Amino acid sequence: MFEIRVICEPTDTDRVSRALAAAFDTGPARRYPTRDGKRVRLHFTADHQPTEPESE
Repeated sequence: MFEIRVICEPTDTDRVSRALAAAFDTGPARRYPTRDGKRVRLHFTADHQPTEPESE
């Protein structure tokens, strides 16, 4: 398990969340304002997605 941190525009948070959820097994995003208050920091707890078992 690991953490992903992203700084983005508030209008991009849904797109970023969906993209990361497609690539990783993520928990819900924790949202924090940046110091300048203009952007958003997103913190995700993530893990690699389970791989499909190989078929013979």
